[in-house]
Amino acid sequence: MTASRFVSTTFAFPATQSARFVLLLVFMVSLVVLSGCATQSRSASVYRAGESSVEQTVRFGTIESIRQVTIQRDSKGVGVVAGGAVGGIAGSSVGDGRSGQVGAVLGAVLGGIAGQAIEERANQVPGVEITVRLESGRLVAIVQEDDQSLRAGDKVRLVGTGGSVKLSRQ
Repeated sequence: MTASRFVSTTFAFPATQSARFVLLLVFMVSLVVLSGCATQSRSASVYRAGESSVEQTVRFGTIESIRQVTIQRDSKGVGVVAGGAVGGIAGSSVGDGRSGQVGAVLGAVLGGIAGQAIEERANQVPGVEITVRLESGRLVAIVQEDDQSLRAGDKVRLVGTGGSVKLSRQ
């Protein structure tokens, strides 16, 4: 049996226009979901490519206080799109004709809402707001992921340019 004959006998491409559209939609949503999985870290140990080979200012200080916070990463809309697509496909199977169309619309709306809620929850990470007394006497606060065991009284260094600063133990 040749490879082309094997493929043609094991997979029948949907004949209807709507079935082709649904397959294309699922494929496109899958690509969006996969591309949206990458999130940016707010860890002091992770540098983005644009932060490398750039001169940064270094300051020193002492931690005065630490407060637990939640960092909400930016949503990319993947949850809405994926949830809407899945809900629309599931809703379209509710009935035939007009009722299937209504089910698809309702399923898409409800799926989009659920997908957005799931994405927002998945984009929350534990963080800390660290208040530091710099050697100059100035008081600053830095928010970053809670990936270090820092305590009040620790000597720290702050490295950064402009508004982006990373804090680590000296």
